Amino acid sequence: MEKEHQQTANCEDGLRARGGDVREVYISVDVEAAGPLPPTYSMLSLGAVAVDDPQATFYVEFKPVNDKSVPAAMKVVGRTLQDFAREGRDPKEAMTAFRDWLSSVAKDGKLVFVGFNAMFDWAFVNFYFHQYLGENPFGIGGIDIKSYYMGLSGGTWEDTRSSRIPKEFKDSSQRHTHNALDDAIEQAQLFRRMRQKSAESR
Repeated sequence: MEKEHQQTANCEDGLRARGGDVREVYISVDVEAAGPLPPTYSMLSLGAVAVDDPQATFYVEFKPVNDKSVPAAMKVVGRTLQDFAREGRDPKEAMTAFRDWLSSVAKDGKLVFVGFNAMFDWAFVNFYFHQYLGENPFGIGGIDIKSYYMGLSGGTWEDTRSSRIPKEFKDSSQRHTHNALDDAIEQAQLFRRMRQKSAESR
C-alpha cells in the first residue's frame, strides 16, 4: 500500500510539472439501483472511496422513491425493495451526508468522479444531487475507467470488460461482491494501477 501511495504522489507531481495548478481529488463511486435509469428506478446504495486515500470511504443506503424494479437488477443487489424501505435513509438526507463527506475529503481540491462504466453510476448520482440538493459537487463530468483503459491499452471496447482486464491491475484478494463500497474500492485500485502504468509509459 505504501508503494502505491508513493506511485500516486509521483503521478501528481507529474501533473503539476506539466503545468497543472489544481489538486484533483479522484473519488471512485459505485451505485446499486433497482433498474437502468433515474428517476424511473431508485438508487438503492452508494459507495465511494478517495482513490489516493483508500482509508477515506463512504457508504449509504436509500429508501426507494417508488415501487418499480427490474428483476435482474434486484437479483444483482441480492435484497428486496422492502429491505431498503425499512433500512435505507431518506434520499435528501443521504445525499446531504454524501456531499458533506465529499467536502471533508476534497478540502481545497477539485472533485473528480471516477467509475467503472461511469455513465450508469453518474446518471443516478447526478440526478439525485440535482433532485434533492440542487447541484452536483462533481460538476458536469467524470472519468470512466473502461474508457481510460481502452486508451491506455489501445484495445477495443470489448477488451474493457472486467473479465478481460489483465491481472496486473487487480488485487487477487478482492472479489466483485456488488456491495457498492466494496466495488468502489475495487475500482479505485484499478484506476490507481492504470494511472501508474500510464505514468511509466511516458
